[in-house]
Amino acid sequence: MAAKANTARNLLRSSVWSSSSRKAAPSFKQSFGARFASTQSSTAPASSVFSSGATLAAATGLTVGSIAWYTHLYGEIPFIGSVSASSLAENGLHPAEYPWSHKGLLDSFDHASIRRGYQVYREVCAACHSLDRIAWRNLVGVSHTVDEVKEMAGEVEYEDGPNDQGEMFQRPGKLSDYMPNPYPNEEAARAGNAGALPPDLSLIVKARHGAADYIYSLLTGYIDPPAGVTVREGLNYNPYFPGGAIAMARVLFDGLVEYPDGTPATTTQMAKDVVTFLNWAAEPEHDERKKIGLQAMIIFSTLVTLSLYTKRFKWTPLKTRKIGMVETLSLMLMLIHSDSFRPTVYVPPKDAH
Repeated sequence: MAAKANTARNLLRSSVWSSSSRKAAPSFKQSFGARFASTQSSTAPASSVFSSGATLAAATGLTVGSIAWYTHLYGEIPFIGSVSASSLAENGLHPAEYPWSHKGLLDSFDHASIRRGYQVYREVCAACHSLDRIAWRNLVGVSHTVDEVKEMAGEVEYEDGPNDQGEMFQRPGKLSDYMPNPYPNEEAARAGNAGALPPDLSLIVKARHGAADYIYSLLTGYIDPPAGVTVREGLNYNPYFPGGAIAMARVLFDGLVEYPDGTPATTTQMAKDVVTFLNWAAEPEHDERKKIGLQAMIIFSTLVTLSLYTKRFKWTPLKTRKIGMVETLSLMLMLIHSDSFRPTVYVPPKDAH
């Protein structure tokens, strides 16, 4: 019994002495590192801050960001456009920035404007421009009902076949058909427009610098040529078009179409509606994309909140706990010297054989 108590006391003393000696006596590596660091700090010049990696990375990021922002605002790289042989007239006038209703982070398209814009496209633009990537079914639930789209598609004749006799035939359009092309081929399109090829309008908003602002400015920007500017016959002056001379004449005039909802058909209103429709044609997934993005943000925010809660109230007590060896040995000594600690010895009964 005494031997066990002495052994426990020796273990306690050795553990306490070793822990205190480790805390009191620093290692050679620590002491040398502290001296070397103090020597370096006393001799290092103040200009070493400008040669650090963080400073160089910050300066590089600031430079690249400034160039990107300048390019976004003016459409050209700094100092490169100034030495170019082309003039501002050849690049076209930069369009103004308009407050479109769908421009916000969580804003959707104005579907009434899409419906009016399709009417403008159908009655004005469809005579020359195609819309190859949009099918009749894409209008369902966006600007028109199913019955309305079926009726509009049925008014167009499509070539189909061959039939049982091996001949092609004409049939009314259906929802799966794409918007009809005003010309059978590219040569016919050029022949009908004095050699100019009318572009397809499916992705025209994405394909032009300035996007919707440029298309709107182009449709409403026809003016007489200023003094000293000569426009070739067959072309029209528009300062927003690169070069200023465009083959397409002005097509929007006040009262050109009649909106069923009673909206005044001014030039600016028709231009705004048809640009909204073309913007939807370039991004039919626009509203759904923003809706899914909002749902994803809600889910990610909830997961981040749960993660922070778990980190704060579940894992923090486990990661910050301390296990003291001195307290454990003291408890062992108290248990040994207590009266309840008695060795159990088995004594067989006397009458056992």
